[in-house]
Amino acid sequence: MAAPEARFRLDGRVAWLPGGAGGIGAVLAAALAAQGAAVVLTGRNAGRCQAVAEAIRREGGRALSAPGDMTRAADARAAASAAREAFGGLDILVQCVGGNARHAAEAYPEDEWDHILALNLKATHLTCQAAAAVMIPRRYGRILNISSVRSLLGIRQGYAAYCAAKAAVNGLTRQLATEWAVHGITVNALAPTFIRTELVADMLSDPAFYNALVARIPLGRIGEPEDLVGPALLLCSDAAAFVTGQVLLVDGGLTACQ
Repeated sequence: MAAPEARFRLDGRVAWLPGGAGGIGAVLAAALAAQGAAVVLTGRNAGRCQAVAEAIRREGGRALSAPGDMTRAADARAAASAAREAFGGLDILVQCVGGNARHAAEAYPEDEWDHILALNLKATHLTCQAAAAVMIPRRYGRILNISSVRSLLGIRQGYAAYCAAKAAVNGLTRQLATEWAVHGITVNALAPTFIRTELVADMLSDPAFYNALVARIPLGRIGEPEDLVGPALLLCSDAAAFVTGQVLLVDGGLTACQ
């Protein structure tokens, strides 16, 4: 049996991160690279993907930018193929694409609803599908979807589409874990509470909102992108080889006391 710490290493693995240039994705990409994985960054902003890849390479890691729109099946397949062609395979998918548009539920515009469902749910489906096409013949894979605590808890206003989509991501995660276990692929999700990124900076800058949020979290603070690193490395490594179909809450105890 390998030394316990060796089971967390990712040497020789290839990791694909759709949304890997975002506030959470870039931190996870750097962490995976530091553990020995070659990483492929995908997103609609080619410049940001390239910047994250270059930063990883400056630290001695292996990284590739493969931009694309993950709500399009052809783009997802192309990015997965780019990972395989550049590094010889694809072992890990960390699906970080997501976002929200805040509207009251009774007035949620149809086009915005479709966009948020596509961004959070369709992109998860398409990237998992594209990754599995490479992983299944190799009979190995680690898939990690970024969900949200809002998949389990509502919020006062503005999150109808987001909550619905992330709840569906949890269900999809469990279904794919069930279907693909026979191929040696594990599928799990992380469900964080508010993480300090530019996407929620405006909300966190509101003292009333921030103080009310922190008051509900037993650990007394919101999350930082670095708080997801340890759980992500576990679920992407062989240390979690017998863990699949799980949604791990990274929420400072928020849901424990609701």
